[in-house]
Amino acid sequence: MTTGQPPREVTIPDEPLGAALDRAAARCPERIAVDFLAGQTTYRDLADAVARGAQALLDLGVQPGDRVALVIPNCTAHVVAFYAVLRLGAVVVEHNPTYTAGELAHQLADSGAVVALVWEKTVPAVLSSLTTTRLRSVIAVDLTHDLPRSSRWKLRLPVARARTVRAAMRGPLPPAFPRWHRLVAKADPIDTAHPGPASDDLALLQYTGGTTGTPKGAMLTHRNLVANAVQGQAWTAAEPDTEVVYALLPFFHAFGLTLCLSYAIRVGATLVAFPNFDPALVLEAQQRVPGTFLPAVPPMLDRLAAAAGPGELASFRYAISGAMALPAQTAKRWEDASGGLVIEGYGMTETSPVALGNPLTDDRRPGTLGLPFPSTQIRVVDPTDASRDVPQGERGELLIRGPQVFAGYWQRPDDTAEQLLDDGWLRTGDVVTIDESGWVVLVDRLKELIVSGGFKVYPSQVEDGLRLMPGVADVAVVGIPGGDLGETVVAAVVLDPGATGVDLQSVRAWCEQRVARYALPRRLVVLDELPRSMVGKVLRRQVRDLVLAQ
Repeated sequence: MTTGQPPREVTIPDEPLGAALDRAAARCPERIAVDFLAGQTTYRDLADAVARGAQALLDLGVQPGDRVALVIPNCTAHVVAFYAVLRLGAVVVEHNPTYTAGELAHQLADSGAVVALVWEKTVPAVLSSLTTTRLRSVIAVDLTHDLPRSSRWKLRLPVARARTVRAAMRGPLPPAFPRWHRLVAKADPIDTAHPGPASDDLALLQYTGGTTGTPKGAMLTHRNLVANAVQGQAWTAAEPDTEVVYALLPFFHAFGLTLCLSYAIRVGATLVAFPNFDPALVLEAQQRVPGTFLPAVPPMLDRLAAAAGPGELASFRYAISGAMALPAQTAKRWEDASGGLVIEGYGMTETSPVALGNPLTDDRRPGTLGLPFPSTQIRVVDPTDASRDVPQGERGELLIRGPQVFAGYWQRPDDTAEQLLDDGWLRTGDVVTIDESGWVVLVDRLKELIVSGGFKVYPSQVEDGLRLMPGVADVAVVGIPGGDLGETVVAAVVLDPGATGVDLQSVRAWCEQRVARYALPRRLVVLDELPRSMVGKVLRRQVRDLVLAQ
């Protein structure tokens, strides 16, 4: 597939994010907007549900600027709630519905949310935090309401498996507990004359930083989100009302939110949504609504390619991989299975989230972050002096400036000042190099850099070498206090089943051919598995804690 080179600049319309949904509903009202496990909703019906949802929230007392927490897995109700909140000029606060009560309590209190729309299974965790939050209303969301009626539920799965899928979506509730679908059904559509948000109004609080410290809310405006959707449309050259986007990534994660909730609606795509990543459900959906575009993380691509039969993924023209490095073998496996391209993108929650990407052409360069998105500027600077650019080809911290760069951290002016410079440049904390043609290569996270004996050790470089070692299935490299050395390099590995002969001596011998001597691991820890985030990213901070515990 070749789409040509994307434009260097794009025009960002002065409009709220929901304007794209209104246009799609007017342009293609009968097109399927969301398919949730065979439960289908047209653009006309989605826009109507959003209008009713907005009135339901207004009846609950939600006003412009109020924060509304969404604690919901991917489903049609999540899409409705997201756009209904925005229609009022209120602020969406996305939460991981599998978080513990303590994790949710911190974020709910920090955001000051006044209403929470919550998956049935998570309601008890949210209720336990009421005394520490400003919540006035907690509304339950039943995911099975978005499925077809039982008699028409035609998932091509064994009956017992289908029943298990449905049962996993439910949870017990106190008697007479308020339910989101009932509130929406009873509400009239909101008056079209009711004022909506401006483009510079706050649209979203997206919590980030959980792998390196206490999560903080990144403030994203309507303009930020519209900009990234427009940039994505220019990058992919998507034809309106033709794409079928598979939503395997959770909507509560910045990557999934932008590619699935905003970009997909902007291009009039059919969004095929899943409550969790399940290869069997994805392949079943392929028989009903073949996908064309897949945003994913490498482990998802790997598992799908392994599970698919010949030709089962052939409808996907392209996939965009993010959140972690895309191994060459994973890219090849996916492209062999689908016949389409997979490219890498780069971004962070603070950039709404995409800032760079490989082009959707044969010119892509696997293993690189690619080129800046349209209307996006980058610099590579001395990490100790952000005013000084490093010479071309040298390692430095990546800085980004563009219309998708966030407005700062919620109620954290000091953190904002540290990350967002006065002239609009965002400090990413990522160490990169850039070549003469402008291509960017990620070296490592600045905060995860290991300093051993005065030398800088980049964990990902050691990991890249160790992943090729026979017997090593997965690896994370971290630094722990090391006396006179400053930090000691530790390799935490997961072994292939039945692997033998992988010890510290063999690991050091293998790495000697690939990294400098000062970067060689001085300790080896074998783990059953590496801790990962919801999207599959290895959590090095937790790996370090496991190593210290041993």
